[in-house]
Amino acid sequence: MAQCVQSVQEFIQDSFVPLVAALCSEEAERLTRRNNLSFAELVRPFCRLTSEVHMRDPNNQLHIIKNLKIAVNNIVTHPPQPGAIRKLLNDVVSVSQPAEGLVANVITAGDYDLNISATTPWFESYRECFLQSMPASDHEFLNHYVACMLVVSSSEPEPVEQFLKLSQEQHRIQHSSEYSYPKWFIPNTLKYYVLLHDVSTGEEQRADSIYEEMKQRYGTQGCYLLKINSRVSNRGTDEQIPDPWSQYLQKNTIQNQDCYEDYTAVSSKNTDHLISDGLDSEIKDGLSNNFKSHPLQLDHPSGSLDSADYTKAAASLQDSKKSNSGTPHGACLTLTDHDRIRQFIQEFTFRGLLPHIEKTIRQLNDQLISRKGLSRSLFSATKKWFSGSKVPEKSINELKNTSGLLYPPEAPELQIRKMADLCFLVQHYELAYSCYHTAKKDFLNDQAMLYAAGALEMAAVSAFLQPGAPRPYPAHYMETAIQTYRDICKNMVLAERCVLLSAEILKSQSKYSEAAALLIRLTSEDSDLRSALLLEQAAHCFINMKSPMVRKFAFHMILAGHRFSKAGQKKHALRCYCQAMQVYKGKGWSLAEDHINFTIGRQSFTLRQLDNAVSAFRHILINDSKQPPAQQGAFLREYLYVYKNATQLSPDGPLPQLPLPYINSSATRVFFGHDRRPAEGEKQAATHISLDQEYDSESSQQWKELEEQVVSVINKGTIPSNFQPTQFCLNRYSDNSKFPLAVIEEPITVEVSFRNPLKVPLLLTDLSLLWKFQPKDFNAKHDGETKEQGSCDEDMVGTEAIAEFLINSEETKVARLKLFPHQTGELHILGVVYNLGTVQGAVTLDGIDPSIGLQSGKFVSNGLSVRGRQDLEIQGPRLNNTKEEKTSIKYGPDRRLDPIITEEMPLLEVFFINFPTGLLCGEIRKAYVEFVNVSKCPLTALKVVSKHPEFFTFGGNTAVLTPLSPSASENCSAYKTVVTDPTSVRTALLSSASSADFGVGTGGSLEVIQVPLPDAVLLPGASVQLPMWLRGPDEEGVHEINFLFYYESIKRHSKMCHRVLRHTAVICTSRSLHIRATVCRSNALGDEEGRGDNMLVFVDVENINTSETGVKEFHIVQVSSNSKHWKLQKSVNISGDKDTKLASRERAKLCFKAVRCKNSEENYTFADIVFGNEQIISSASPCADFFFQSLSSELKRTHVQSHPHASQRAAKQSFDETVRLIQRCSEVDLNIVVLWKAYVVEDNKQLILEGQHHVALNTVGKEAFSFPQKQELPETVLLKFFRPENTPVPARPTPEQLSSLIKTSLHYPESFNHSFHQKSLCLVPVTLLLSNCSQAVVDVLIDLRHKTTSSEALEIHGSFTWLGQTQYKLQLKGQEVYSLQLKACFVHTGVYNLGTPRVFAKLVDQVTLFETSQQNSMPALIIINNI
Repeated sequence: MAQCVQSVQEFIQDSFVPLVAALCSEEAERLTRRNNLSFAELVRPFCRLTSEVHMRDPNNQLHIIKNLKIAVNNIVTHPPQPGAIRKLLNDVVSVSQPAEGLVANVITAGDYDLNISATTPWFESYRECFLQSMPASDHEFLNHYVACMLVVSSSEPEPVEQFLKLSQEQHRIQHSSEYSYPKWFIPNTLKYYVLLHDVSTGEEQRADSIYEEMKQRYGTQGCYLLKINSRVSNRGTDEQIPDPWSQYLQKNTIQNQDCYEDYTAVSSKNTDHLISDGLDSEIKDGLSNNFKSHPLQLDHPSGSLDSADYTKAAASLQDSKKSNSGTPHGACLTLTDHDRIRQFIQEFTFRGLLPHIEKTIRQLNDQLISRKGLSRSLFSATKKWFSGSKVPEKSINELKNTSGLLYPPEAPELQIRKMADLCFLVQHYELAYSCYHTAKKDFLNDQAMLYAAGALEMAAVSAFLQPGAPRPYPAHYMETAIQTYRDICKNMVLAERCVLLSAEILKSQSKYSEAAALLIRLTSEDSDLRSALLLEQAAHCFINMKSPMVRKFAFHMILAGHRFSKAGQKKHALRCYCQAMQVYKGKGWSLAEDHINFTIGRQSFTLRQLDNAVSAFRHILINDSKQPPAQQGAFLREYLYVYKNATQLSPDGPLPQLPLPYINSSATRVFFGHDRRPAEGEKQAATHISLDQEYDSESSQQWKELEEQVVSVINKGTIPSNFQPTQFCLNRYSDNSKFPLAVIEEPITVEVSFRNPLKVPLLLTDLSLLWKFQPKDFNAKHDGETKEQGSCDEDMVGTEAIAEFLINSEETKVARLKLFPHQTGELHILGVVYNLGTVQGAVTLDGIDPSIGLQSGKFVSNGLSVRGRQDLEIQGPRLNNTKEEKTSIKYGPDRRLDPIITEEMPLLEVFFINFPTGLLCGEIRKAYVEFVNVSKCPLTALKVVSKHPEFFTFGGNTAVLTPLSPSASENCSAYKTVVTDPTSVRTALLSSASSADFGVGTGGSLEVIQVPLPDAVLLPGASVQLPMWLRGPDEEGVHEINFLFYYESIKRHSKMCHRVLRHTAVICTSRSLHIRATVCRSNALGDEEGRGDNMLVFVDVENINTSETGVKEFHIVQVSSNSKHWKLQKSVNISGDKDTKLASRERAKLCFKAVRCKNSEENYTFADIVFGNEQIISSASPCADFFFQSLSSELKRTHVQSHPHASQRAAKQSFDETVRLIQRCSEVDLNIVVLWKAYVVEDNKQLILEGQHHVALNTVGKEAFSFPQKQELPETVLLKFFRPENTPVPARPTPEQLSSLIKTSLHYPESFNHSFHQKSLCLVPVTLLLSNCSQAVVDVLIDLRHKTTSSEALEIHGSFTWLGQTQYKLQLKGQEVYSLQLKACFVHTGVYNLGTPRVFAKLVDQVTLFETSQQNSMPALIIINNI
């Protein structure tokens, strides 16, 4: 149980006090009414004695009474009505609420920290009033009147006669059979005569004379002169007098008012019925077992008895009730008057009441002793005679219902009980216990169970209250009494009294478990209020135990709250549920939490605590509910209803936050710009970026690099410090640390992710964004005022609303909301605002596609919708850079919802016409690109940047403009062609071109390409179509090729310098031709021009296309070369076919002769060897474009690979120059372009596709390919751990490089006829041609003494000797050809190999000689014939 203000002893003593009746004359009542009080009310605050009182017990022992209190009540001749008492008890509980600023106790039990009110004043008020309002009954005398005060005013004409009348009236009430109520303790009731004197108006002398007369008549012990009303009421000027009555009258006013309203209604119908039968069970035993009500004292303010007077009394009470609110009590009383009243009560108690009680106890004791001898012994003997022995006490279950047994008033058993009650009232507990115990035995023997239960109850209380605790508290007495009252006597009122007393006693002994069990046992369906209060006290018992039982506390609090709710005590119900919620909250008991929150919401709403109600319902909805759909729907409707009521109270207040649906703020995406247009026919819009695309960090990084690249080129190699990469779509992965830039008049789309956690659909209507805007002119100094969103701000920022947005059960769905900024400034998107509602027939909508509803608008809200908002609060990324950030939790800003609106900028749209999706590797296709300026500003500096510049070209400066009609070029070649002369077949047709014409070698980035706009400007609304040639990538597969179009405004802006447009082309390439080529030196030293530098180029072409693509065959139509130093001269006719055709998996070998060309270093020489009828001019677009692009990408690739050695080269520059000269001898700079046509059958139509492949020949003898070969890695690779070393550049050139310094060639007749008969020695002239392949001066040593040592060589070739010098030393200048005449001497016929001279070479400034390699030269065989 909760803590109480009083101790248990004080509580019991105050519950059972001597009752004194008051009977006043009308004049006396009038005097007290001047203070807005009746006489009983007047004396009530002074009824507790301030000093100890002494009296003697029957054994003449002195007995001390401490802290005695008496109760003075007006006589009421009717027992209280059950209905009235119920209402009074209800009212007492409802007006007693926890104090506003009361600090609750914090109880820590295990994991719980509970705030619980330590005291329960409503329970104490209920208990006090319940005990006071208990009707008197015949089986006990505790609430019978012991004495009666007769009060008369001194101002009456004949006060003594008035006393006589009142005395007769009291006698009639007590002894006449007409009245059965109230009950009187003994027939000879003490009458105490009080003369009331009004000091302010009455004559004091007359009062004194009357008092003297009274003393002579009634004795000094039996009368008193009470002087009151010492001052005239004048509230304005008088001092403030304390008001001790208010605490008593607050309860009595409610009680009297309700009681009389009840009485006047009943008494006017049938007064006699109320006083009909003295043995009426309802009156005799108090209240029926339907009693469930409120304990307030019920007494009449007047002694008038007939029904007409009841009506007057009720009317006067109504008046007093009205005056109570404004008029203070005791207005005519001074503090001296207060002391007089206190003195009066003391005198009455000392001189009148206690002597009377002492005398009565003695008389009763004497009677009992005298009667015991005869009647008790006779009674016992009779019983022994008939039963044979002493009757043992029977258990309560054996006893039959004998509650109807009645004793006559003079029965000795009742006299014992009467004496016990008197002793109890004057705190003589030992004697009281002895009497109760004796009476209990007698009653049980007579099976008078009602009487026995009463004696057991009071015996237990007396035993507990005995000073010094001579015996333990007999709890089993109370148990028996409660069971008897409840089960046998069916009297719940007395059972309840027992429980209240016993529970308090058990609590004082810390027996909380027993107390709780007792309290719970008395809860029943007949009284919700009683059950609620007892359950609440039981809950407090559980929490106050040594080991607090928290969950039991919470459970019983819930039960108490439920019963409070049924009893109409909404505030107490709400309090109980809130206290229990502390235990259930956050423990995973979601259904229990839902029930509690739902009830809290309901009760709060009933009490008009709308904020609390909204909060409670909100909790039900935001937790992951496990309720079934129907229940969730009910919760949601309740919430909306409560919420609607709450918002109606403050319609002009800020929009409140709604709990549904959930918003995943971090998933919010912001998109700047218009939605992209779909493709129209052959036109395909640039893919750009849209909200439908998933974020790809790798792709995002690529776009950023492309933009940085183009900005770097524009700014001459540096990126400006204020550069901010363009981000069209901001999300949780993008860099949101800077304020994003948006352009005026271009929409901003915010994608908000909603999730419906419920199993019922939610309908959002009129859904739009909430924003704040601060206009700013970025070119001016001053700023505008910040504007919140309102109805008149559409001229600043236009807001698009979604009329209906349905989210199905447990669905996650995104809404795209748009804003249209019309001014420059700073925009802050705060959140979303919408009406939240449910859908009619919500349960049936789970399977319906929500898009249907959104299109047709057929989902009608069921009328219950509320408007509110939800904020978009996005937490930035966790900072983790500095030490401080790593050791603490800090988050950076996320500015995706705070765009800056900048000035007008141009807006480009790009469309691709006839753009292919599939190509053969190397295939050339012509398409068109349309550029459209859809803004109101001209755009300029249009560039395109891509990581794959070799994929496309807009044509070089030399490109001839083709017709702009795409259909006209459908069957025409993408190349520039010329019809060839038949005689020139297989010989080279020459042309030249500068790399600068094709954007290569100009110093700019290879990837950044200027788009050739006419006049370099695109005006607002204008569009231009440009041709674009595409070449299929060399590698098969799917290729994603990113284009970034960059453009600027003609005007420079402070915030936004440029804009970009993205396009990703997806091309699927399939295999076509694979080309490998080698170059080797020709053995023939002289060419047509007499120069000694020519080479052979072998080209191997293989058709690796699979037949799935529909390609029938490939035709090699032309092979071209381009180089600054070499050119193809003619085709060496290997096969007789004019046209080289390749079917699937066929291979062709082509051989060409290449010679050096004479043109300048700047220009490339293009040589075309045509196999067909038309020459493709390879030096024009697009052939040359793609060649130069592949060349530049090849150079870039080789540059990257060779870059790490740059530092070492610089360190050994002089030596490296020498090595470089040697290396260049074996290098060629010859590029081969193979142009082809493919014949494709598609849909029974034959198409001709064209294409070209490039092979770069760099080194003599080294095979080159049209695209790099893939190296297949082994499945498992051994890990090698090594230390990277800076390997120096080789000090010596490789043997292959050195052997290429000098090229040698022997010229001699193939066969020589000689007559050995005539001359035995055959001399043959042989010319040795030496050609210096390098640019440096070379020393050459020719040694003819070489002998073949290998036996094989001797067997195959005969032996011969050279005549003349055995060694020659020569010096050859760069590129010089030297002819040396030699003679070979043969002695017999045979086949001889003349390739025996050893040639050594070294650079002039080098010491070491290197032998030239003879491996590549054919054996120089000569046949010597004999004639």
